[in-house]
Amino acid sequence: MKPPHPPAAGPRGWLALLFVALYGSGFVGARLGLPHAGPFTFLALRFALAAALLAGIAACVGAPWPRRRGELLHIACAGLLGVGVFSAGVFCSIALGLPPAVSALIIALHPLLVALGAGPLLGERVGARQWGGLLLGLLGVYLVLHARLQVDPDALPAALLSLLGLFGLSAGNLYQKRHCADMNLFAGGAVQCAACAVAAALGAAACENGDVAWTAEFVAALVWMAAIVSVGALSLLYILIRDGEVSRVAGVFYLVPVSAALCAYALFGQGIDATAQVGIGVAALGVILAMRAAAPRRGTQPS
Repeated sequence: MKPPHPPAAGPRGWLALLFVALYGSGFVGARLGLPHAGPFTFLALRFALAAALLAGIAACVGAPWPRRRGELLHIACAGLLGVGVFSAGVFCSIALGLPPAVSALIIALHPLLVALGAGPLLGERVGARQWGGLLLGLLGVYLVLHARLQVDPDALPAALLSLLGLFGLSAGNLYQKRHCADMNLFAGGAVQCAACAVAAALGAAACENGDVAWTAEFVAALVWMAAIVSVGALSLLYILIRDGEVSRVAGVFYLVPVSAALCAYALFGQGIDATAQVGIGVAALGVILAMRAAAPRRGTQPS
């Protein structure tokens, strides 16, 4: 059967750029917050605060809340996969010592996984030019991160956690597009963050002692991750998924490591060498090709 709302030709460019800027800053927030709390504890606090903020906004604007059990379950599952599993995998891998650049390179496989899944699950067809853009974007991400890709041979368990985060992100985005692309951003976002907060709290109870060093740095990181990333960036992502083909939307994730590198340069003085500068241009070109490729023909939506 055909999807109820055919996707637009492509996501709005300014929204995509704003999403990249906000989402990329999350890697900096993780770096600032993780020294002061365990990853599950940090995530539980982050998602609980984000859920409260979104619920407050939903109440102020009179947003409709999901009432049917099936709708509620779909929204919660999409959030647990695309936000909860992704965040837990990345945060735990970094906490175990995996360099953030390596984790970011693993996550950079996300657009390719989504493009592979968009056909059988959503009926989207990815053209040759779009595939070329996706592969070019991956090359650009590698060039941006190449100087930071030192990997400890004992880091395999941490790398596997980032892989888990990658599969959660890709599955969550596909699930979001198929089952709840039209959810209310604020009410639905509150449900998703609340589900992630409960899951992270269970992880903290099982694996951590719950200690938190309430330093100014940790509070700033927590508020930033909750308000700017979980509320701001994720709301923009859901708008992009709602309005565009998910295989194209995923392409903007190639610019997230670029945004993170620029944030690290601005805040921590981490240099960007000539190869990385070339990589920024290559990644940007790949994203442009992936998002502006001729609109593919629609296949048959699986029933």
